[in-house]
Amino acid sequence: MSHRNPPERRTFLQDRFDILIKRQKLGTATFSELTELDEIVNRDPELREKVIRESMLMEGVDDFEEPAPPVDNGPILQTIKRRSVLQRIKSWISRIFNAQILTVKTTIQAPRSALLSF
Repeated sequence: MSHRNPPERRTFLQDRFDILIKRQKLGTATFSELTELDEIVNRDPELREKVIRESMLMEGVDDFEEPAPPVDNGPILQTIKRRSVLQRIKSWISRIFNAQILTVKTTIQAPRSALLSF
């Protein structure tokens, strides 16, 4: 008789999740892989609970690290300059003008490329 454990049933998403988590921890994951990981976590409720539980456990680890010394970079808040009505109208007109020029350029260039294909 064989005393082997029964095989564990895993879905494709669970396997992909494990692969992407390993790549994330190693720091080799690309942006598209991180996006895929985010979609997998949001799609599967079991994985979402697992990630939430692990993040709650990891919050306690941060308490034991020494905080970095504060760096004074000056004021963080910056004031937002508001544009006047005249500046907004000017930018609106220039956007319309540029859009029309772009449309004219593309319609003029299209027949030239058609002639070159002969």
